[in-house]
Amino acid sequence: MSKPKQRPAAPDAAVLEPGLVVATYGRHCLVETPEGRRLICHPRGKKNQVVVGDQVLWQIAGDEGSIEKLQARRNLFYRQDEIRTKSFAANLDRVLILIAADPEYSESQLARALVAAEAERITPIIALNKSDLAQPFAQAWERLAPYRAMGYSVVPVSLSPRSPVADDGVAALCEHLTGHTTLVLGPSGSGKSTLINRLVPDAQVETGEISQALNSGKHTTTSTRWYWVPSLDRSEARTALIDSPGFQEFGLHHIEPTRLADCMPDLRRYLGGCKFYNCTHLHEPGCAVLAQVEGEQSAGTISARRHRIYAQLFEELSQQRW
Repeated sequence: MSKPKQRPAAPDAAVLEPGLVVATYGRHCLVETPEGRRLICHPRGKKNQVVVGDQVLWQIAGDEGSIEKLQARRNLFYRQDEIRTKSFAANLDRVLILIAADPEYSESQLARALVAAEAERITPIIALNKSDLAQPFAQAWERLAPYRAMGYSVVPVSLSPRSPVADDGVAALCEHLTGHTTLVLGPSGSGKSTLINRLVPDAQVETGEISQALNSGKHTTTSTRWYWVPSLDRSEARTALIDSPGFQEFGLHHIEPTRLADCMPDLRRYLGGCKFYNCTHLHEPGCAVLAQVEGEQSAGTISARRHRIYAQLFEELSQQRW
């Protein structure tokens, strides 16, 4: 009995390779392979959905690459205002919010960044720069007392090369960053570039190489970039820093107003104890949150400043939905 004829094998499908997005600009992005090779890739489709930190599958397309699939994300750190959404990075372990003692930082902007991190369940760290300026630093440190009481890690640092101090706090800060992927966030002038260059000696060289690769010139300074932090211990998990552009506004329009209190640890601890299940924590009788707000005749565990920020954000997030 003759054997049935076998069908010819189908041609091999294009091989998809894993990669990590380490820089983006416009329709271009830079992807790093597991072996450390980097190449320009273009996402398929009209809209570029990938951000720094994304794990992707890509294939060769001529001299460059084509991103065929975006792997599932653990998280996505972003801000959203009335006009647009700005995604910073994906798959983060930490968000380092770097602020300076002088000029005075915006507590509203700090609170907004913390809320965005809490919404994605990313661990935030606050670093207060310019510890070498005694009086401004002491005042700024005192303003951060409620955040230390909430359990946030608040680290003093001095990143000024012109005023070096014996203990600049960078070693203590690195203890929070080692082995993790951290987005470095903060307003312009807070010291982000100084910190990146301190921890990644070749950062400026690498930035130039990325600019040349993406042919984006000076515009690359406004993009987000991934840096590996050199380590002497090859056995430990690798440490990565993601440098982001400075910002002046931080919209939270992607967060429902009813979810806001859950993203603020000092308020969150009292949720569920209110008289009304739909309490806004603004004026209702029997509110467990309001009962903890400090006042002239009560100490409280929630600072009045923090509750004012909550009230302002709640109103802002409520108005946008009408």
